[in-house]
Amino acid sequence: MPVQQQNRRSAPAGRRADADAFPGVEVGRVEPGDERRRSHVSSSREGGFSPAAPAAESAATLYARLPERTPDRAAARGPGPCRGASVALAAVPRWTPARARVGVGAGALGAVRGPLGSVAMDERKLGKTGRNVSAVGFGAWQIGAAWGDVSEEDALSALRTSVESGVSFIDTADVYGDGRSERLVGQILKEYPHLTVATKMGRRAPQEPGNYNPENLRSWNDDSRSNLGVDTIDLVQLHCPPDAVYASDAVFDDLDAMVSEGRIRSYGVSVETCAQALAAIERPGVASVQIILNAFRHKPLEEVLPAAREAGVGVIARVPLASGLLSGRYTAQTSFGDDDHRNFNRAGDAFDVGETFSGVDFATGLAAVERIREAVPDGMTMAQFALRWILDQPGVSTVIPGARNAEQARGNAAAAFLAPLPPEVHSTVREVYDELVRPQVHHRW
Repeated sequence: MPVQQQNRRSAPAGRRADADAFPGVEVGRVEPGDERRRSHVSSSREGGFSPAAPAAESAATLYARLPERTPDRAAARGPGPCRGASVALAAVPRWTPARARVGVGAGALGAVRGPLGSVAMDERKLGKTGRNVSAVGFGAWQIGAAWGDVSEEDALSALRTSVESGVSFIDTADVYGDGRSERLVGQILKEYPHLTVATKMGRRAPQEPGNYNPENLRSWNDDSRSNLGVDTIDLVQLHCPPDAVYASDAVFDDLDAMVSEGRIRSYGVSVETCAQALAAIERPGVASVQIILNAFRHKPLEEVLPAAREAGVGVIARVPLASGLLSGRYTAQTSFGDDDHRNFNRAGDAFDVGETFSGVDFATGLAAVERIREAVPDGMTMAQFALRWILDQPGVSTVIPGARNAEQARGNAAAAFLAPLPPEVHSTVREVYDELVRPQVHHRW
């Protein structure tokens, strides 16, 4: 999202993991040979779900019944997130190294269970980083800038709730709020050192290839390391650089040198177009590509995801809700503040228009959402449906929805626990895309 500075026991093969814990809720199929792993999420002991819960209850109903964070619970627990916070399908205790890999099963999936009947979120390998990350991550653009006002309290609450819901991957950038997003993520990283954090650099200077030089790269990296409070950043991505940068051996040689220097563990590229993604994938040191992928952006499915799988490159799916359009909450009367890119960037005046509503005209997007809404299964929100659609695409490592508050964070995380969508639903999404959306976006990005 380029923003200029201005501004468990192992489950038997074929069985649905945790089916006994959640009767009637399908939470992801386990297949032999699946390379995914699970990240730790624990069930609540205070009014959480019961194994005897009615089969008709959905994931949304289950997590809605869990206890909310309250001041008395927070005080009883001491500093940091509250053990009783309700998240996704289960309330989650603070992560500790002892819980991180408790109960790894011997089955094909290797489902991870902590004590007290904990459940798990899918983890997937993030390309050449060598790390497994949660299928649903956290995109931290919203808590930085350009999405209207988000208080520090709400931002930290959203981050903590996401982590306690099983999220283990956070994506940010140095220009989100001029470092605000990175600093907030850095606070959370101190509390949860197991997290994998990715940031981006390159948008602090005019978008000219010559600005991607050793001095600038290290200066930007120094700022990010300071903001995050770390010596070495897990993953640094070039932030939608100009086309000429992809062809520059010098830039990628310098990124290799930064790995050797201990500044970064891995590097990747956040891209605007499929052509840029394919160029990045050809670079042997690129660990991951980040690209817009959602129900309104299907082109990456054709070449980018297959090429990434073959090269062992991770795929980070961004703008998964098309700037909120795919949440299903907007109408023709919805308005946005002057400091919100959904207002000031509708025509691409500040940065690439594809970052706002995925480049889809607002009225067309609303019409497409109403068509898609008819296919959303019972017990699933429109936003969860949109995230599940992305998670169903082979080759996606993680999807990074943003969240302005704890409630949105809980809802996003719940999508990872839902069953894959049936083929006929995927067909409906494709039909809507082909009829309404493809003419506006497919040839552009």
